[in-house]
Amino acid sequence: MSFLDLARRRVSIRAYRPDPVPEALLDAVLEAARLAPSAKNAQPWHLLVLRDPARRAALARAYPQPWFAAAPVMIALCVDTAAAWRRRHDGYSSAAIDGAIAMDHLTLCAADLGLGTCWICAFDPVVAREALELPAGIEPLALTPLGYPAEAGRPKQRKPLQEIRHDERW
Repeated sequence: MSFLDLARRRVSIRAYRPDPVPEALLDAVLEAARLAPSAKNAQPWHLLVLRDPARRAALARAYPQPWFAAAPVMIALCVDTAAAWRRRHDGYSSAAIDGAIAMDHLTLCAADLGLGTCWICAFDPVVAREALELPAGIEPLALTPLGYPAEAGRPKQRKPLQEIRHDERW
């Protein structure tokens, strides 16, 4: 499958079958995130994998949607803010962008392997931090359930390219 076909196929999944995710597929998804590029190759991300029902229930309190808690695996992508590259001109940190690229690699790989994900940032970070027992300096950036889809997902709705492309000037 071409990359554009994969990008078109990947959708947010909000219903999961209870079937366990084989370790080899989980490892492949995590490896895709590990291979993501980052500013100055800092790789400031950490991937917390939750399979234990009690740990998943604790994290689900940060994003209380029933379908989120139903997935057999939850992944929390966290970033080490001190490890991320900072722009010397204004102190801008690349932590969020670096983590977002890693999460994107993860979700695309999962789709390629027939697994579903749903990128979640609308969670309560205080509750997530507590549920994940994060050390100081490690911030939860994005969450995703991971499992076999029990739905096709919503069709993509994207703006036409002419609306977002700007040649030379705005």
